[in-house]
Amino acid sequence: MKKSTFKFYWEDTLLEMLPSRALFLPETKELLISDIHLGKAEYFQQNGIPLTNNLDENNFARIKKLVKKYSPEKLIILGDLFHSKFSINKTLKKKVEDLPELLKTNVELVLGNHDIGCDIKNLKIFDIRKTNNITLSHEPVNLEDNKTLNICGHYHPKLHLKNNGDKLSFRCFAMDENKKTLYLPAFGDLTGGYPCKKSFRKWAIVSEKEIIEIKS
Repeated sequence: MKKSTFKFYWEDTLLEMLPSRALFLPETKELLISDIHLGKAEYFQQNGIPLTNNLDENNFARIKKLVKKYSPEKLIILGDLFHSKFSINKTLKKKVEDLPELLKTNVELVLGNHDIGCDIKNLKIFDIRKTNNITLSHEPVNLEDNKTLNICGHYHPKLHLKNNGDKLSFRCFAMDENKKTLYLPAFGDLTGGYPCKKSFRKWAIVSEKEIIEIKS
């Protein structure tokens, strides 16, 4: 069944998965996104591959639209805000540093492997961050407490569905229930993805307005 959002509880914490590739925590008013990879087009251009720069503008516009709709107290980016320190020009750097003022909300970054060496002001920076019974990270972390959920990015989860010989690929939220880990889909437009394990619980993003749980 297709839904405009998908809500579920972790212990007593409500999580709301959005087809806009974001996760909202209503109780703490925190909006989570991951793996934007800003500057990726520029990085490819530097290596001789012609790509348009309009993708970053679209990413910024989608972030602004999300924040306007949900009015979070914090926008938390779970790593790989940038694709590389070598692809950050002055214009891109200023746009990122102006985000808290533009969005009228706090912006936090949990560092990802692609963010290493990126010098950015006005954003609160964390290696790992905790909120209630949730641990936020870029890559998955091993938690000893079974009542704590790890929410992370890094893997850009995708799934494939077959229909009458056609094979379709979708970004998705993916839950490793054994390791208590929820993987967020990559938020950035110019990102690839990795197939989910069959054992994972999955929610496919089938359009900008619809999400559907996939039964294994």
